[in-house]
Amino acid sequence: SEIVDTILCLDGTEVLGACLADELIEEGIGNENEHNTLYIVTPETTSGNLQIFRENIAHLIRNRRVLVLAASVTTGGTVQSAIQTIHYYGGACLGECSIFSCLDECEGFPITAIFRSSQLEGYLCVPSNQCPLCKSGVKLDALVNCYGISSC
Repeated sequence: SEIVDTILCLDGTEVLGACLADELIEEGIGNENEHNTLYIVTPETTSGNLQIFRENIAHLIRNRRVLVLAASVTTGGTVQSAIQTIHYYGGACLGECSIFSCLDECEGFPITAIFRSSQLEGYLCVPSNQCPLCKSGVKLDALVNCYGISSC
């Protein structure tokens, strides 16, 4: 079985990350450290959308086997940035998981997801400049992100 040291949580998934850590440890896919625990971390995001770790957290990535957890993966940009950040800090990405995903893989790693866009009839995941609704002048009802729903 694979050993996971750290779960990198994106999109406010820290509580879910803690639950995932418990399940992984129960399945024997835990850390071999003296505490037999998995570390749960969240990167800071700079104003330029760069993900960073402060010195007090970077050691939980450096030389560690890291699993990326996201709420949703649409274009893969945030997950791709997370993987690059893991590598920058000297960690090894083991894989990616999410609640919802439009993609099957990102950066060569398969994405394990609970729900897929193919399960939602009529769901579109396209760049904004290729959106058929935008091109037809159809306005959005709302935007949804990890902070909630914003009516348009």
